[in-house]
Amino acid sequence: MPMLALPFPTIDPVLIEIGPFALRWYALSYIVGILLAWRYMRAAATNDRLWGTAPRPSPADIDDFVMWGTIGIVVGGRLGYVLFYNPAYYLAHPLEAFAVWTGGMSFHGGFAGTVIAMVLFTRARRFPVWTLFDLAGIAAPIGLFFGRLANFINGELWGRITDVPWGVVFPTGGPEPRHPSQLYEAALEGVLLFFVLRLLSHRFGLLCRPAFLAGAFAFGYGVTRSVSELFRMPDAHIGFFAGGLTMGIVLSVPMILAGLAAMLWAWRRSDAR
Repeated sequence: MPMLALPFPTIDPVLIEIGPFALRWYALSYIVGILLAWRYMRAAATNDRLWGTAPRPSPADIDDFVMWGTIGIVVGGRLGYVLFYNPAYYLAHPLEAFAVWTGGMSFHGGFAGTVIAMVLFTRARRFPVWTLFDLAGIAAPIGLFFGRLANFINGELWGRITDVPWGVVFPTGGPEPRHPSQLYEAALEGVLLFFVLRLLSHRFGLLCRPAFLAGAFAFGYGVTRSVSELFRMPDAHIGFFAGGLTMGIVLSVPMILAGLAAMLWAWRRSDAR
């Protein structure tokens, strides 16, 4: 082990185990992320200063949506991982596709699943679907932050080999120190993106322009994820694409383009009123 490398901290991936019941850090990260995101969305929806005359969901609407959103995240995230990252394995072991507690979730799949859940949920509600997209967008970095911390605790999705003094030797990553790319993603996709979106929503009042903040989230996530991919090691069974691209970058490009389009559309639409 190089002198400057940091050993991987000894953290049991199982937080509590009582008989057959085991609560893993991975599952806990989803629970905490969803609960905090729910409370944040609720607080934003009840802040009159942020909305002006724009229609918005009631606190009860936010409460009702939590279950819809959770199903969209879990089902979409798992299905995305199965289809995008390891289809051959799960085709040979189909029952393991349901073992979400073992890890293996795709953000891009979870994003798609949540979008579908929001569209279905708002069909019978009295506010635009874009408004729910905006609220979910400003809260999503909370869940991303906790999810990436759980990836680090699980010792998965580690980075490329490095000689930086904070390189970490992961138990399953060989003897070489690697970038703790999970922590980079927690900082970029979680902390940085959260504060940028909070500035846009609370300081500049952009919740009054439906679709802008949803676009800002999609764009911001796509950019920060692409930056993180420069340090993250792609899945061994996928590897690099032409030009050094990774699956994470390939899936993020449409989000960047869609985010830009949504922000431009929201700005022009609001100015045209």
